[in-house]
This record gives sequence, C-alpha cells and structure tokens, in this order.
Amino acid sequence: MRIKFPFFIFLSSLLAFFQGFAQNSYKTDVLIIGGGASGTTAAIQAAKMGVKVLVIEETEWLGGMLTSAGVSAIDGNHNMPSGLWGEFRQHLYDYYGGPKAVETGWVSNTLFEPSFGNKTLQKMAQLPNLTVWYKSQLNNVSRAGKLWTATINVKGKPQAVEAKILIDATELGDVMAKLKVPYRLGMDSRYDTGESFAPEKANDIIQDLTYVVILKDFGPKANKTIKKPEGYDPKEFDCCCDVQDPASHDNTPKIDCNQMITYGKLPNGKYMINWPKCGNDIYLNIVEMNEAERKEALKKAKLHSLRFIYHLQTKLGFKNLGIADDEFPTADGLPMIAYYRESRRLDGKVTLTVNDVASPYTQKTALYRTGVAVGDYTIDHHHLKNPDAPKIDFVKIKVPSYNIPLGALVPKNTEGLIVAEKSISVTNIVAGASRLQPVVLGVGQAAGALAATAALSNTDPTQINIRLVQNALLESNAYLMPFIDVKPNDASFKVIQRIGATGILKGTGLSYKWANQTWFYPELPVSEWDLVNGLKSFYPAFAELNPSGNLVNAAFLATAIKEIGKKDVNASQIIDFLKQQSFDNLTAESKLSRKMIAYAIDHFLNPFQQGIDFNGIPIASK
Repeated sequence: MRIKFPFFIFLSSLLAFFQGFAQNSYKTDVLIIGGGASGTTAAIQAAKMGVKVLVIEETEWLGGMLTSAGVSAIDGNHNMPSGLWGEFRQHLYDYYGGPKAVETGWVSNTLFEPSFGNKTLQKMAQLPNLTVWYKSQLNNVSRAGKLWTATINVKGKPQAVEAKILIDATELGDVMAKLKVPYRLGMDSRYDTGESFAPEKANDIIQDLTYVVILKDFGPKANKTIKKPEGYDPKEFDCCCDVQDPASHDNTPKIDCNQMITYGKLPNGKYMINWPKCGNDIYLNIVEMNEAERKEALKKAKLHSLRFIYHLQTKLGFKNLGIADDEFPTADGLPMIAYYRESRRLDGKVTLTVNDVASPYTQKTALYRTGVAVGDYTIDHHHLKNPDAPKIDFVKIKVPSYNIPLGALVPKNTEGLIVAEKSISVTNIVAGASRLQPVVLGVGQAAGALAATAALSNTDPTQINIRLVQNALLESNAYLMPFIDVKPNDASFKVIQRIGATGILKGTGLSYKWANQTWFYPELPVSEWDLVNGLKSFYPAFAELNPSGNLVNAAFLATAIKEIGKKDVNASQIIDFLKQQSFDNLTAESKLSRKMIAYAIDHFLNPFQQGIDFNGIPIASK
C-alpha cells in the first residue's frame, strides 16, 4: 500500500533539516583546503594575525610535499630565511644541532626527516584560533553573498562550514577547478606570454612527478632487498649513476653511484630517493582525473619507484638500504602522497612571466612592488620521462632572484577566494622555480596575511590595500624583495624592504648557479642621476632637478624631498635624523650611502604608504 505524505509536512521537514544544518555549521573567518606546505603557513600567519582559521587536510600530517610527499631536502632560499620558512629552518637547526648537522646531502643545505618536519609544523600550528581537521575532504563549496558554505567529510561524516575567505591550498588546484575559476594547465605559447623560450604552441604537458622513497641504513650486514616488483627491467635504470650537472654542458657521463645515493642523504642514516635521471621520476598527468582515477594511476608511480629501489639494492649493491620503517604511517612505508611538481595555474589579477623575473625593473608593469614571497632557485623543469615534451634548454634561461606578486594569488573575477601552493598565476616556465619548497611556504604565508587582512578589514581580496598585506608580512620577518645582503635581524631590514618595494632604490640582480641573487648594496653611495630616476619612477610628476654625476649628499636629498613632499626639509634636519639612527660623523656635504638614503626617504616621504594597484602602479598617478 502506498502511503501518502502531505506536502506541507514534507516542506516543514525539509525546512527543519536545513535550519538544523545551518545551526550546526562550523563558523570560521578563513577556511583553508589543504594542509600542505602553503596551507600550513597560511593558517599559521592568519591565526597569528588574530582571525579564526580552519584547515582541511586529507592525511594525518601537515606539510604536503615537505613531509607527506617526503621531499625533505630544501631547494633554494638558503640565504633568504624569510618569515615562517626561516622559523621552520631554525627549529631544524635546534633539533639536529645547527646548520652543519642538516647539510647531510649535496643537493641541499637543509635536509631533515619528513616525520620530524611534520612534528615541527604541527607544533608551530598550535595556536588558540587555529583548528585542523585531519583525514578530511571537501565535498562541495558555494558562495552566497559574502560567505562561503562548504560541506566537509570529516572522518566519514558530513560537516557544514561557513567562512568569509576561502584558500585553495590543494596540491593540484582542485578547489578553483571545482568552482570553475579560469586556470591554465601545461606549457604556454610564446605568443600568449611573450616568453621567447616558450614553445610556439601551447600544450597540456606538465612536469614529471615522483613517488619519493625514504630509505634507511640498517647496517652493513643487513639485507633489506624488497620482493622483485612486477615489470622490473634493469635497462630502464642503466644511466642512474650519471651525476653530471646539466649546467656544465659536458656530454661526458660522470658515473658515481655513491654520489647518486648521497644526493638526498638525510640525518640519522636515511636517504631521500628523488632522482630524475633514469631514476624514479615518471610522467603521469593526473591533474584532471577524478579521485578514483588518480588513485589508480598513482599505483604506476609507486610501482616505478619500487622498481628503482630494487635496482639500487640488487644491481648497485645497496641491499643494506631498506624502506624506512619509522617515517610514514602507511602500510607500505611509502609517503602518503606523490610529489607533484606542477598543477593547475590560476588566471590571476596578474601573471608572472619569465620576463618579469629576468628584468623586473624594465617592464611596463612593476609587479616587483607588490612582492609577497621570494625565491632564488633556478628555473628547473623535469621532462626527461616524456619524449613528447618540447625541448627547452632551461639552463639557458638566466634569471636573478625574484619575488612573487600578490596579484598572482588573486583570481580576476572571483571574490572571497585566494589561491596558493603551486597553483598561483605564473607561466609554465616560471612554475619551474616557484614550485620549490621555500617559495611555496612563502606563498602560503602571503595567502594567510591576505586572508587575515581581508577578514579583519571586511574587504574582499580583490580590493585589498596591498601595502597592508605587505606590512603584515614585514612584521613577521618575511621578505618582500629578494635582497640577499640585508637579513631580517638587521635593524634596517624593514626600511630597506619598504624602499626596495617602491623601486626608488633598486636592487642589482644576477644569475648565479643554483642560487640566484639580488643585492641591495646598503653601504654604497648613490649618484644624483640614479636617485632622481628612481624618484621619478615612483613620482611621475617629480620635477627635473638637473642631476649631475655627483654622489648624493644631504643637501641634494633635502632638495629632492622638498620638491616631492612639499615639505620644508633642509640638510640639517636630514643629518639630525640620520644621527638618531646611529649614523655618525655626517655633515651636509657627506656622501650618503644607500642605507642612509633609504632611511631618510622612508621617514620624510613615507612612499610605502602610497597605494599601488596589482600591477604595482601608484594609484594617485593613474
């Protein structure tokens, strides 16, 4: 017998359900999907700024590629300990016994055990208004008015969440894809980006990924050889001991199997196996697959890595090195996730190209002024496992150290959303540098600062005052400009960062091996010509002062400041101010250093207070 259910009862029940759903919603200021490298630092930064933060993480660890993927050998930024990256590294130094204790492998200055990296990040994340839901996934998310409403699967149970700001910190940009926010995937066309090194036609080819393995030395007599993996062919790994640096342009193989193994040697007798040349890199483009398809495809990556481990143990004689039994909480001892070198890339307010990186001060835009994270690693792409990838000689792409513009984290037309991790708005070529761990940590910290600033000021990220975000980062000892020679513990750090971010005093960049550089040269003098040009770049209405080749003294600087600021400033006032900053033995005719000029301009003109747009153009001058 069919039972009739009155419509009004059905409607009442439905309304009661949704009312209960809303009442049981977890409310937060910032919702972060992904507790990887950038998701973690975004959460820490935002929470420290006083907003309520919730992180949704699929695994039971924090850190993503740093920890859960096992890529625990840091690439780059050794001389730029920016913000939370510097804090994280200091924890490693304290635990292991200083910088030398973590210089265990030749690929990096900082290597550590993934499990300790996770413990460190979890400790750093122990903040009153920061909550992490582990083993949780985003089911759906939508926006109504100024609020995001999400349904989260928390250990098998649905939970509603409401948030002001949403951060996509997933490994592959899955949130922006779910929201249908425009993005790019694969190699760009040179005609779209203006990059001469890019291929003529765009394609969907991404970098090789790796299922990293952490091995452990069980002693010289131990035999930890694994069962022969299905499909093992020793010929596949014949050239794995070729450790020739591609930057040398020497075609003669340099065979050294011990050097190959010690590439990623970690503390406490462990080894990170993340080897590109005839190693465990594999080409798998799983980005647009669904969860089930990805899981199935990644079995190939795991199997490929196990074949390589078997090769190391049998053909190369490293049978004493077995899969570490005290690292990952997995049945097979392998990492919880793969190492994804490339993901979807946001179509943001701005897109950072290699031209911006190579020559930041000569572009029509001034993206460097909006910098929120820094990097110095060279542009490094892994394409050895895909013969269809267009051949690009990345070694020939010479760039200095660089910064990431804030607009690369902000979608063009989607409010309330910030994109982090490797999914920021950069070109495919630039992604070869911006994908590295310290940059991603910095991007996350910037995302957190942006989210907190937006939430606290009730302003959408698309309309944010960029200088407020940058100020928050400076207060956290994060770099805006990649100046290698002025560290956060220097009393002039914030002043020089602020003035550098105006372009009035510019840095000098150079390409240097695997650690590119930009120097501020704080003690050098400045010519009148360079100062006037720098001031005119930021103050277009600045009248010509007829500069000479002379070096700037207090009298000339006072004239320039008076002309721009319409203030009655004289040389004596500048000298008195500089003496208060501990600069001694100065007269009106003394030649001023770049550091002194930075202090004086920061104090008397305060150009950093001038608003700028996402292109770095002063708003008043538009």
